[in-house]
Amino acid sequence: CSSLAIGTTTGYRLFSLSSVEQLDQVHESNEIPDVYIVERLFSSSLVVVVSHAKPQQMNVYHFKKGTEICNYSYSSNILSIRLNRQRLVVCLEESIYIHNIKDMKLLKTILDTPPNTTGLCALSINHANSYLAYPGSATSGEIALYDGNTLKTACTIPAHEGPLAALAFNSTGSKLASASEKGTVIRVFSIPGGQKLYEFRRGMKRYVNISSLVFSMDSQFLCASSNTETVHIFKLEHLTDSRPEEPPSWSGYMGKMFQAATNYLPAQVSGMMSQDRAFATVRLNISGQRNICALSTIQKLPRLLVTTSDGHLYIYNLDPQDGGECVLIKNHSLLGSGKMEENKENDLQSPVPQSYAATVARQSTVPSTSTMPGYSEDGGALRGEVIPEHEFATGPVCLDDENEFPPVSI
Repeated sequence: CSSLAIGTTTGYRLFSLSSVEQLDQVHESNEIPDVYIVERLFSSSLVVVVSHAKPQQMNVYHFKKGTEICNYSYSSNILSIRLNRQRLVVCLEESIYIHNIKDMKLLKTILDTPPNTTGLCALSINHANSYLAYPGSATSGEIALYDGNTLKTACTIPAHEGPLAALAFNSTGSKLASASEKGTVIRVFSIPGGQKLYEFRRGMKRYVNISSLVFSMDSQFLCASSNTETVHIFKLEHLTDSRPEEPPSWSGYMGKMFQAATNYLPAQVSGMMSQDRAFATVRLNISGQRNICALSTIQKLPRLLVTTSDGHLYIYNLDPQDGGECVLIKNHSLLGSGKMEENKENDLQSPVPQSYAATVARQSTVPSTSTMPGYSEDGGALRGEVIPEHEFATGPVCLDDENEFPPVSI
């Protein structure tokens, strides 16, 4: 939640989210058109890109050096990519590939996964556990939990009746949030055990398509956005927590009665009774557009960030004590900002080093001195491109930038 990566028809852009008033463009690339996946490894120089021009190929770049680290081709279109400091996960419609991010070797291929047309999967950003979650069924809301470090199945969670639409881990990988295609109920489970911890209802009137589900870094809040104009923020607190006394009202009395009754009702019924309303909400000016949300701390204050598919970033203030309606404080255009500054910088820069892709095109005159092949044909994918020796002279991927957080260490 400290940087933003966007794919465009001309390439991709990376922004730093360190200020509310100013949006700092870190990098812009126009080498590959129609980028529909761009994933950056935290605030490092490693970025993974997939283009509609070559939807079966993943390109890994060191953008500060202007070099391509490697690229791999797969048997079908890449639908999503997730990464942390330990693992890089590539999700296809019916298979998942897990790479070791230090040397990009393929560690595991999960074949014959249930049809996953949206590429829905989540990877814990905590590399100490590297849990991976993906749909365990195409017809029900079953979650398959996989340990990306030990490369073994952890458990299966029967999360919803209908097919899954959204999955998200908290920052430590100890909680997993999920929503089904109905979008009316959001549940939070403990990891790796899979016990249900919380259940939130975001609405009963209509089904919605939840497009974004995200925890705050401290795991106190969970944000859900959909194709409607309302963004919901839920607070993860137990019902036994002390709350401000409500003014006497019929609904207040009924609420207390329901709360008391949950001790005597069957678990399934009591779960329905104890669902919390949203702690805070946002009403967007647009509806029907795909958007992605983040809960972040910018300039020492909690903020809600909403990025929409038309290229805008909306920043809201979030009251962590009282919640309520969040206040819009800034609207940035992502497609128009940064061009002038970037062009001025380019005029002063030395020529960008020739990419490895360009070197490969001239292999007859520049033979490769070492090879690190991609994964085998029998893994269900095509062989990857050769990785240049200078990128892996000491073995692992090294971004050699000590100021980057978190650095990829040798």
